[in-house]
Amino acid sequence: MSVKQYNFPTRIRFGAGARHELGQTLQAAGATRPLFVTDRGVAALGWFGALVDSVRGAFDVAVFSDMGGNPVLADVDAGTAAARAHGCDAIIAVGGGAPLDVAKAVMLMQRYDGHLWDYEDGLPEFPADDHALAFLVAIPTTAGTGSEVGRSSVISTDDTHQKKIIFTPRLLPPVVLADPELTLGLPAHLTAATGIDALTHLVEAFLAKGHHAMADGIALEGVRLVAAALAPAVEFARRGHGSLSPAEQAEHLQARAHMLEASMMGATAFQKGLGAVHSCAHALSTVCDTHHGLANALMFAPVLRFNFEVVPERLLRLARVIDPAATDGAAFIDWVEALKAQVGIPPTLGAAGIPADAIEALIPVAMADGCHPSNPRAVTPDDFRRFYQEAFAP
Repeated sequence: MSVKQYNFPTRIRFGAGARHELGQTLQAAGATRPLFVTDRGVAALGWFGALVDSVRGAFDVAVFSDMGGNPVLADVDAGTAAARAHGCDAIIAVGGGAPLDVAKAVMLMQRYDGHLWDYEDGLPEFPADDHALAFLVAIPTTAGTGSEVGRSSVISTDDTHQKKIIFTPRLLPPVVLADPELTLGLPAHLTAATGIDALTHLVEAFLAKGHHAMADGIALEGVRLVAAALAPAVEFARRGHGSLSPAEQAEHLQARAHMLEASMMGATAFQKGLGAVHSCAHALSTVCDTHHGLANALMFAPVLRFNFEVVPERLLRLARVIDPAATDGAAFIDWVEALKAQVGIPPTLGAAGIPADAIEALIPVAMADGCHPSNPRAVTPDDFRRFYQEAFAP
């Protein structure tokens, strides 16, 4: 698999070994003092140390990795302090959605004064583009959020874990090194959860209100890739990449490549909007600290059934991506449920460890979320209550 380049929505170097282009990428940008931003899990991996060492001789390198899996304001504050102390002129974001989102916010706050929440999406005006930001390189290690091609950063408050969205086109990394080899070691359960996350982005973008033919086309092709690649990627992960034959290892790499592309396509498509699945999931992450991809997976079907009443023709188009002979959009919802079972997603909220008495606390958080206004069907508190109740049902 050779490294290829395409420029949508930013410059993407895609293929096995793309990470090895980091040095020349930094050199071309004129960077001299890069800061790696990642989480503790990635920092402990052998390939990450090798990546840092590959540029350490030519550049003055520092590493910030003091964060976990759910990004909070304290992570951004600590990362910003590290960036300022190092005087970095480049930030290399390595990992899943959490490190990438933190790295974007660090890039912003290294140069701008005030509080991060001053730049929350929806506020009247973002500050003038009069500060030169550090050069940002994104190296994703999961195929889910697609944050590497996004113009936003989602960070939670330290106390309530409410998610806040920081948005400006300046957060879009100018270069992505998308290397599917970095996703080969992802465990099966995370492969499944992040993969369904990508699928949710694609489907909700396609169903979102409004007209955006480009986003719709990208979403449909992304769904096709997920349908072809997610189940094999999970199965290969269960067996362990090292135990596969050379031919199977090549198939595994191809499946991971398709999922990495689908993830970026989902994040590109959802500029059109998302929907009530994400509002449900954001509430679960806020109240119950549920992994975002898993939360999306758990809430996917109840919201799809709700939306089917107003966009049956759109569900039919999705069904025909899976089966060209499909005659009813309900077949797509059935396929989603079957795929979730195949890749090992728990069947209910209860099976995932969510207490039933959390519903009333989840509803106001979901209602306050900014994703459901673009849902194809308006959602009320009673609707959210029904979604959660259905997701608890066996």
